Amino acid sequence: MTSEGTMPCYRCGARQTDPVRGASPWQRGVRHETQVLICPDCQRLHDLDLDSCSTCGSSALICRLGEVECRSCGAVRTARSDALTAPAVAPPPGLSAEVEAALNRVLGRA
Repeated sequence: MTSEGTMPCYRCGARQTDPVRGASPWQRGVRHETQVLICPDCQRLHDLDLDSCSTCGSSALICRLGEVECRSCGAVRTARSDALTAPAVAPPPGLSAEVEAALNRVLGRA
């Protein structure tokens, strides 16, 4: 069973699964002004190519409702409007088949 919908890791496409106990080991980040998830394996990489805060340099950012907020220093800025209209990341291969299968299960289609 997955949590947080079907949002995959932005680097490898792995799907998040519910943790057995406690908080999820997945990390959130902002890349090209879009909220992304990072799986535990990809978190070990040094170059995640995430956006950083222009005030303090931290990459601990969250993006919501057209704003980017730094969780380190609290700075908030408006997300670039072109980032809000551009497609974020191409869906991983096979995603449309997974979505179709999930819809068929939910809607009881054979």
